[in-house]
Amino acid sequence: MTTPALLPLSGWRPPPLNLGASAFPHHRATLRLSEKFILLLILSAFITLCFGAFFFLPDSSKHKRFDLGLEDVLIPHVDTSKGGKNLGGFLIHGQGHDEHRHREEEERLRNKIRADHEKALEEAKEKLKKSRDEIQAEIQTEKNKVVQELKKKDSKPLPPVPLPNLIGINSGEPADPDIREKRNKVKEMMKHAWDNYRQYGWGHNELKPIARKGHSTNIFGNSQMGATIVDALDTLYIMGLHDEFREGQEWIDKNLDFSVNSEVSVFEVNIRFIGGLLAAYYLSGQEVFKIKAVQLAGKLLPAFNTPTGIPWAMVNLKSGVGRNWGWASAGSSILAEFGTLHMEFVHLSYLTGDPVYYNKVMHIRKLLQKMDRPNGLYPNYLNPRTGRWGQHHTSVGGLGDSFYEYLLKAWLMSDKMDTEARKMYDDAIEAIEKHLIRKSNGGLTFIGEWKNGHLERKMGHLTCFAGGMFALGADGSRDDKAGHYLQLGAEIAHTCHESYDRTTLKLGPEAFKFDGGVEAVAVRQNEKYYILRPEVIETYWYMWRFTHDPKYRQWGWEATQAIDKYCRVSGGFSGVKDVYSSSPTYDDVQQSFFLAETLKYLYLLFSNDDLLPLDNWVFNTEAHPLPVLHLANTTLSGNPAYR
Repeated sequence: MTTPALLPLSGWRPPPLNLGASAFPHHRATLRLSEKFILLLILSAFITLCFGAFFFLPDSSKHKRFDLGLEDVLIPHVDTSKGGKNLGGFLIHGQGHDEHRHREEEERLRNKIRADHEKALEEAKEKLKKSRDEIQAEIQTEKNKVVQELKKKDSKPLPPVPLPNLIGINSGEPADPDIREKRNKVKEMMKHAWDNYRQYGWGHNELKPIARKGHSTNIFGNSQMGATIVDALDTLYIMGLHDEFREGQEWIDKNLDFSVNSEVSVFEVNIRFIGGLLAAYYLSGQEVFKIKAVQLAGKLLPAFNTPTGIPWAMVNLKSGVGRNWGWASAGSSILAEFGTLHMEFVHLSYLTGDPVYYNKVMHIRKLLQKMDRPNGLYPNYLNPRTGRWGQHHTSVGGLGDSFYEYLLKAWLMSDKMDTEARKMYDDAIEAIEKHLIRKSNGGLTFIGEWKNGHLERKMGHLTCFAGGMFALGADGSRDDKAGHYLQLGAEIAHTCHESYDRTTLKLGPEAFKFDGGVEAVAVRQNEKYYILRPEVIETYWYMWRFTHDPKYRQWGWEATQAIDKYCRVSGGFSGVKDVYSSSPTYDDVQQSFFLAETLKYLYLLFSNDDLLPLDNWVFNTEAHPLPVLHLANTTLSGNPAYR
C-alpha cells in the first residue's frame, strides 16, 4: 500500500517497508557468532602461549627488563630499622635480600602464567572437539546470561510515586437486562478474539485468523513483540477477564524484550506499547508494566536526535538510528506522529521523576507555536532537519488526526491547568471549522481535506473520531460555544453512521465522498474495505456519555451485530475487503487495535458511566485510559504551562 488512506491502523498509520536483507547489506559480511567465538578462543590461546614463553626462557637480560631496576628503586623513608640505609629521606633496600625476593616473585608469576596457559589450551582443545550444535548451544547460553544481567540492570526500582486517585476501574454493570446482555455479547467477542490469538498467534504481533498463524507489519519491525498482548491488557482488565490478563502479564514479564535489532514506528510503539503498559500499570498496580514502559521509552529517545528536536518516524531499538518514511514529503516527519506523544511522555516523567520526556514534547509544542500556519491550519508534514513545513496538506483524518486530539487531552489530563494546550486546540478547531467543515447537498456535515489551497470533499473513517473529540472539548469552549460543539459532534456522528448504513454489510468503508449525487459512499474500490476500525464507535460512545441519547447505543449495537456476522471466523475476527458486497472476501488480519479500541469502546457503550468516568480518566489515541494528573500530585507544577 502506498497511500495513507489505505493503511490498516488506528490513527495515522504508515505504509509497509522493505526490511529484507538488501536493506542492510553490511550485515552480509558479518561472521557468524560461533565462528567469531572459535577464532577469538584460538587467538587468546596463542597470545597466552607467546606471553608465557617470554618467562619460560633461561635467565637473561629479559629478566632485568622485567625487574624494571627495582634493586635501585627509591621509596619514601618510613622505617630505617630493617636493613636499609637512610639517604636524604629515602631509603635504598639491601640488594641481596631484594633480588631473592624478586626471583621468588618471578617464579610465582611464571607458574601462574604456565597454569593459565595450560588451562586455556585444554579449554581450546575441548571446544574444538565439540560439534557445531554444542558450540552454538553454549554461545546461546552465554548470550542468555548477558541478557538476564542487562535485564537486572534495566529493572532497577523506580522512585515511589503517589498514584493519582483511581476511580471506576471495577464497575459499570448496567441494571437494564437488555443492555447487560449486549455488554456480555461484546465480552464474549473479546474472549473469542483473545482465545484464538492465544492459540494460534501467541507472542506474535497480530493474528491471521483464517490461516491461523501469527502476523506482523512493518510498524513493529522484524520482531515478535506481542503487540496484541500489550494492546489488549486494559480491555481484558476492565472486562473482568483476569485469568487472561495474568497470561498476558506473565508473557510480558518473561518475554517482552526491547534490546532487539528492529526498526519500529515511534508513534505506533508509543500509543500501543507505552500507552498500553501505562494503562495496565494504573489499572492493576503491577510494577512490571511501569518498568517495561520506562525501558521502552528510553529506546525511543534517540529518535529525537534531530537538528530541530522533531523526532524521526522510525528508530532502531538497538542502534538508536532514526529515519523518516521514504514517501513522506521531502523527508518530513508527520504531524499526527510527532504530535501524538504528549500524554504518554508526561506520564513517564510523572512516574520516573525524570523531566526528559516532558521536555521533549514541550519542545515540540514550543517550536510549533513559533511557526506560521497557512490559514491558521497545521500542514501534515514538517521537515525535522530544516524546521520548515512540507507540502501544504491539512487533514483531520490520516496524517493529522491525533495531533488535535492530544492538544485537547493534554488540557484534560492536566486537570484543565494546561491552558496553553487548550488555546492551541481552540485556535486549530476554529481554522478547521472555517476551512474544512462543510455541509453536503443532502445535509450531511463532513470534514474534508485541504490540499494546496483546494478542499477535497472526501472524509476518511479515521476522521470520524472527530465527532467524539468535539463533544469531549465542548465544555471549556470559547465564547460559550459548548452547545455548538456538542451539536457539531452529533452531526459528525450522524454522517459517519450514514456511511455505515449505506453499505450492504452495515459496516463503514475506509473513505467516502461527497461529490455531486454521491454522499457518504466509497467510490474507489481500494476505499471500500473495513479493517475492524474503532473511530465511528468511539464517537458513538462519547456522544452517549455526554447526551445519553439512546440512538447511540442502538447504532453501536448495529455495528456489533454486523462485525459478529461478517467479520467473525472460527479463528478470530478478520477485516473485509468490500463492505458493498454481499459475499465479501476477508483480509485475514485481526488487528491489535480491534481488541484495544473497537471492543473496548463497545463494552463501555453498554456500561454505566461510573466505569472509567471521564472526569478521572483520559483515553489515549489507542483507547488506553490514563488518569488525570491533578496539580498537587504532579512533578510538573513548576512549568508555566501547568500554572
